[in-house]
Amino acid sequence: MIRSLISLMLLSLTSPLVAQRTTNKAFGVMVDALIKESVPVVTCNELKQMPAAVRLDAREKKEYLVSHLPNARWVGYDDFDISRVADLPKSTPIVLYCSVGYRSEKVGEKLQAAGYTNVHNLYGSLFEWVNQGNPVVDAAGKPTKRVHAYSRAWSIWLKQGEKVYE
Repeated sequence: MIRSLISLMLLSLTSPLVAQRTTNKAFGVMVDALIKESVPVVTCNELKQMPAAVRLDAREKKEYLVSHLPNARWVGYDDFDISRVADLPKSTPIVLYCSVGYRSEKVGEKLQAAGYTNVHNLYGSLFEWVNQGNPVVDAAGKPTKRVHAYSRAWSIWLKQGEKVYE
């Protein structure tokens, strides 16, 4: 298992696709090892070209309250319930994100299973968004540099912003 993961990571280092999706090749390798792309991915630049897309935050509420993408809705992860998106037509363009993409992919799979047909996962999620210099807002909707880093171990992937852990 470990040998396979190492092989996958080494193979990913040579992939031009990683370079197109992220500003940090090592981060891209890690993301590629975590997600299955069972939910189609979009890059940060692609998301910026999708003004009609509903942005859904699949992190815990305390993470969302520190900062989130502008105009994003919190839907959660551990306690995600499909009722939180019941107001959205099944064909609505949806882009999910979390810290790096794993949790948002899992929520995206639940949305797909519930019949949502236009669901995407933000590649590299919030960390990649911030690392590329894109804005985040706080609970009041005001711009902030604060970013919930999930944990000290995962914070190595967050290169921009003020890291918050609580």
